[in-house]
Amino acid sequence: MDVVFFFNSILLGVGLAMDAFSVSLANGLNEPRMSLRRACAVAGTFALFQFLMPLLGWFCVHALVERFTALERFVPWVALALLLFIGGSMLRDGLSAGGAAEEPAGVGMAALLLQGVATSIDALSVGFTIAAYDAAAAVTAAAIIAVVTFALCMGGLKLGRAAGARLGGKASILGGAILICIGLEIWLKGVL
Repeated sequence: MDVVFFFNSILLGVGLAMDAFSVSLANGLNEPRMSLRRACAVAGTFALFQFLMPLLGWFCVHALVERFTALERFVPWVALALLLFIGGSMLRDGLSAGGAAEEPAGVGMAALLLQGVATSIDALSVGFTIAAYDAAAAVTAAAIIAVVTFALCMGGLKLGRAAGARLGGKASILGGAILICIGLEIWLKGVL
């Protein structure tokens, strides 16, 4: 492992973390009074999935390549379905509240796990790009991706919280719309 390996892993982490950053922004909008502990848990969830998915992809290349490539075409559809569901729920909640200035409920654990899967499912294919690495290098690359993801998600949460405090009850509507757009973007990239 050399400087180029670390630089490439950081760049890979930035590229993979963009969806998680955007969803973190939406979560911050939805929960403007989020505590630091909760923010770390949210960012940590995204980082954990961004760590696990490339390793799962690496394992699939080494053990299950034929089966995984047959399922790869479904990845954008799964991400779209998950983010449409979560974003639609946020939109519905925001619209039913009528944009009132009440404190919106934070994202629940089940929804957070779904967000983690939806934003990291494309990282499975990163396992193909790191397939030439040995196990130690693959784990190191995945750890770097996770650290980058955590840092970017913390930034997204901070930005979202600041904007969410100003938007009041309309933040849930904006957050839901952002999640739906991210789902559509992942789907379009995967299908086209």
